[in-house]
Amino acid sequence: MTYVVTDNCIRCKYMDCVEVCPVDCFYEGENMLVIHPDECIDCGVCEPECPADAIKPDTEPGLDKWLQLNTEYSAKWPNISQKKEPPADHKEWDGVENKLENHFSAEPGSGD
Repeated sequence: MTYVVTDNCIRCKYMDCVEVCPVDCFYEGENMLVIHPDECIDCGVCEPECPADAIKPDTEPGLDKWLQLNTEYSAKWPNISQKKEPPADHKEWDGVENKLENHFSAEPGSGD
């Protein structure tokens, strides 16, 4: 099992999860974070820290595409281990539907 970051992170990009991760398995894209599934130790401390409720265990039904996305982009994006401020308009994006299809960016973030 691993944890995955799902669509509600897109354009919200809170980083409370990064701050508590004991193994630094988060990677930063331009407008979301992902978890490297081979680095995640399944401790679960990140899940309750996410204000957008965007982190889920990959054992939940329907998360296969998110496991694939987290795997793909954690290999491309820079590692992040320190919390940064979320985007200025992050509250406006919390709960918006179809963010993957309409707002996902494959561009990397700046990392640490």
